[in-house]
Amino acid sequence: MRKRLISTVGIVALMLPAILFGGIFYYLVIGVFLIGAAREYVQLFNAMKFEPQMYITVGGVFLITFTRMFFPQYALPVFEAAILVALTYHVIDYERGRDLAALDFAITVTGLIYIGWIGSYLFDLRNLPQGAWWFTLVMCCVWLGDSGAYLIGVRYGKHKMAPRLSPKKSWEGYAASVIAGMLTGVVLTYVFTTYGFLPGKISNAFTSYGTIAGEITIWQGALMGLVLGALPPLGDLGESMLKRQSGIKDSSDVIPGHGGFFDRIDSWIWGGVIGYYFLVLFIL
Repeated sequence: MRKRLISTVGIVALMLPAILFGGIFYYLVIGVFLIGAAREYVQLFNAMKFEPQMYITVGGVFLITFTRMFFPQYALPVFEAAILVALTYHVIDYERGRDLAALDFAITVTGLIYIGWIGSYLFDLRNLPQGAWWFTLVMCCVWLGDSGAYLIGVRYGKHKMAPRLSPKKSWEGYAASVIAGMLTGVVLTYVFTTYGFLPGKISNAFTSYGTIAGEITIWQGALMGLVLGALPPLGDLGESMLKRQSGIKDSSDVIPGHGGFFDRIDSWIWGGVIGYYFLVLFIL
């Protein structure tokens, strides 16, 4: 618990200035997590006796994330080129005698899609107008939901949620994640709109369901927080599935008390894409 707390403080100390200043500093912080997660992703499958191509997966995630952050008009061609390069490599690998090359190709591409393309919504979210505050609102719902699930689950968790995937996860912890996410959405929406960081209708937020473009109400903040407390835990369970099949407890030990980059960012990936589309479709 002590190691986990110290690591959390360190992550927060890096994240806060990165979120506020954006740009290259933000890319370096989030990019390290995504690129590190791509490396650990390949290693998990290596432990299952599969051979996704490390350089194409990690290099492709780097190029996809970099272009999504700084040159979004080139992101799709880069993503498509990475897939074609992956197929070329695994075709040659099959010809050299690797009978499972087709499965290796599918795993390589999945890494590019999941960690590279979907993970890059963490950049799209920050690049929205007033993106520092939207990112903080969205990701705090995820982070505090995750913290609530951990704290309540450790102390009060009795009913196993997914005993095969993650024996320590409980329905009590999951309920805490949903409630903590929703409360975080309410509180931060109120704070950010009251003190001028984001546009909103606080005076009638509890009586009106309508908004104009770019405004957010308490009701919307609550709904967004509820969704971000409820769905990102699936990212954690998804990574647990990979770890169970590989027989590895943590994706690495690079972050004391948390495990690896993939262990830390599994729910962020879900939070980034869900939060981005919630804002784009219903708020902005």
